[in-house]
Amino acid sequence: MEDLLGEHLRICPQGYTCCTSEMEENLANHSRMELETALHDSSRALQATLATQLHGIDDHFQRLLNDSERTLQDAFPGAFGDLYTQNTRAFRDLYAELRLYYRGANLHLEETLAEFWARLLERLFKQLHPQLLLPDDYLDCLGKQAEALRPFGDAPRELRLRATRAFVAARSFVQGLGVASDVVRKVAQVPLAPECSRAVMKLVYCAHCRGVPGARPCPDYCRNVLKGCLANQADLDAEWRNLLDSMVLITDKFWGPSGAENVIGSVHMWLADAINALQDNKDTLTAKVIQGCGNPKVTGSEEKRRRGKLALQEKTPTGTLEKLVSEAKAQLRDIQDFWISLPGTLCSEKMAMSPASDDRCWNGISKGRYLPEVMGDGLANQINNPEVEVDITKPDMTIRQQIMQLKIMTNRLRGAYGGNDVDFQDASDDGSGSGSGGGCPDDTCGRRVSKKSSSSRTPLTHALPGLSEQEGQKTSAASCPEPHSFSLLFLVTLVLAAVGPRWR
Repeated sequence: MEDLLGEHLRICPQGYTCCTSEMEENLANHSRMELETALHDSSRALQATLATQLHGIDDHFQRLLNDSERTLQDAFPGAFGDLYTQNTRAFRDLYAELRLYYRGANLHLEETLAEFWARLLERLFKQLHPQLLLPDDYLDCLGKQAEALRPFGDAPRELRLRATRAFVAARSFVQGLGVASDVVRKVAQVPLAPECSRAVMKLVYCAHCRGVPGARPCPDYCRNVLKGCLANQADLDAEWRNLLDSMVLITDKFWGPSGAENVIGSVHMWLADAINALQDNKDTLTAKVIQGCGNPKVTGSEEKRRRGKLALQEKTPTGTLEKLVSEAKAQLRDIQDFWISLPGTLCSEKMAMSPASDDRCWNGISKGRYLPEVMGDGLANQINNPEVEVDITKPDMTIRQQIMQLKIMTNRLRGAYGGNDVDFQDASDDGSGSGSGGGCPDDTCGRRVSKKSSSSRTPLTHALPGLSEQEGQKTSAASCPEPHSFSLLFLVTLVLAAVGPRWR
């Protein structure tokens, strides 16, 4: 092809060239698509890594809970007879609520357990005393004295303390993996700026137009181009590291007698201990209830019933979770610097970068050394980027929203490490979040109203994969409107908009 003067070129250096305007435009489009493909490939690889860890650990925790319920269904009928068989729905509902809580439903776990014990006490007390007429007001009196009477022994307190910490730790870790993957997916959808597209064309194909196709991009030149193109993405680094560090830390709560693995797989043991204690303390409990609530009406003679007792052995951990967590921690450490290492990784693996900066590499103008210094990471450090014009006063709002998501999830993990379930408003654009679930007036959230059906559902704080918003909805009479949720989302949006121009 005949050389042209190059005055028609809009991206490549003007001078003798073999590229027409149409060729330059086609090469520019091609270079942009190549970079977009490379970014999507990197994002998909990271998402696949996170998904593998998530599904392995999530499946294990769910299997522990399923095995606990299966053990209960196998052992309780023979040991406790109709004390269990007439109350199978109550036990089934408890496990259903525990699953919902683990999978992200906005349940208050302590209240859920308290409601379960209250309902179970009423039903079992009536079964143990079929000769007594026990109207609702008498059962109300029984319920008010339950805390002092401790009819189930230490089991309710032990289960409440251990289950709260265990389930909070397990679900926050799995949620963390889900949030990390979601952030990667959304950031991958952020389009390249026009200035980036021009710089990438100049980096990759202008050497061809100048007749030196063998000259590969100088290393520092390539890094400056991609640091400018991915400046906003690099600003994820600090909060990304905070999230991964918090996830590694929370795994300490998986081990030991009060750890997630032991507790989630042993729920049935506390339930067995509770029924054992109720039967053992039946006579003393009855006397104290009569003393506090009065003599109920007798409708027949007391029946002698077989007193069953169940002793269960703790299962020894198989080591599966330990292996899964060890692999996950190693992977999390490997991806800590993903965002700031992305420019260098792409230059090395996708941009055919020259192995050394010397007189033979392409510096954007000709064959020769690249002299400008390499810029730092992040938006603020691109103010003097010689290759990509970056407006540091206009951060990408999608990425700023994802930075907020990382902060929110890190806060939840830190709370979980202390045994606290930190309710939060999910400020993502999915709009699937809800508030803390508090604020119900006493007349609608009382103990008697809380006898809900197994079909009740609760809005999700941050749903785990596989649980849709429709599955997670809770429509029982005990639920209350939460007007502050939408206010918080609106406030977050205002704050982001206000600080946007000054963000560094």
